[in-house]
Amino acid sequence: MLRKSTNASRLEILDWLKDPVAHFPRQRHADLAEDGVTVRAVAVKLGVSRRVAGAHLDVLTRLGLLRTRRIRHRTYYRRDEIRIAEVARMFEKGW
Repeated sequence: MLRKSTNASRLEILDWLKDPVAHFPRQRHADLAEDGVTVRAVAVKLGVSRRVAGAHLDVLTRLGLLRTRRIRHRTYYRRDEIRIAEVARMFEKGW
């Protein structure tokens, strides 16, 4: 089986988080649209371990493309639309 490139996986995560309600099951303690999704939900969707999913989410968070929110003992991830728009503008200008 061929593995997906890490960049493709991260782009896929960003795409899913555009509309988390359409791509992830409901969560008990958080709202998908407002709070985001857990590492576990991303891991299940990607078909990888939590550690691998967490690494992808960590990179996207350090780049500023995702924001986090702690609820109870879990971290929820959602897109930072303002930062994503800034990065897109940089690439359009020929960064």
